[in-house]
Amino acid sequence: MEQFVGLDVSQDITHVCVIGSDGKIVWQGTCLSTPEGISSAIKAKAPHAIRIGLESGPLSTWHWHALKAEGLPIVCLDARHAKAALNMQINKTDKNDAHGLAQIVKAGWYREVGVKSLDSHTVRSMLGARAQLVAMRVEVSNQIRGMLKTFGIVLR
Repeated sequence: MEQFVGLDVSQDITHVCVIGSDGKIVWQGTCLSTPEGISSAIKAKAPHAIRIGLESGPLSTWHWHALKAEGLPIVCLDARHAKAALNMQINKTDKNDAHGLAQIVKAGWYREVGVKSLDSHTVRSMLGARAQLVAMRVEVSNQIRGMLKTFGIVLR
């Protein structure tokens, strides 16, 4: 039996919903928001998963790469696109969001987000950190120049 999984990821706990090809809930529950926790929950409760849906967010790159490395059929959904579909629910809870995401990946009504490589994120992080350090150095230099002017010392 084909299964579709929706993951509503938060900082500590991930809500998981597994639905069958008939659209009925096979299992709903929670697990730790680590790739290992999510992977073990999926392998135990949805061994025949066709698609696993995860919204884009701060943890999605880490989860996507780790779950893809384990051979799971994970797709990263555009958060704005998924939000539009999930806002039509009456009760907006994490549990219901996971169910809604499972329904979205089952129906195929989603826009997949291209997840950048970890190397790309590393380079971007290093460039961002360097830019912040340069800005901090310039700010400190300007503060010192301003204070010294009070005492008649003008640096050029």
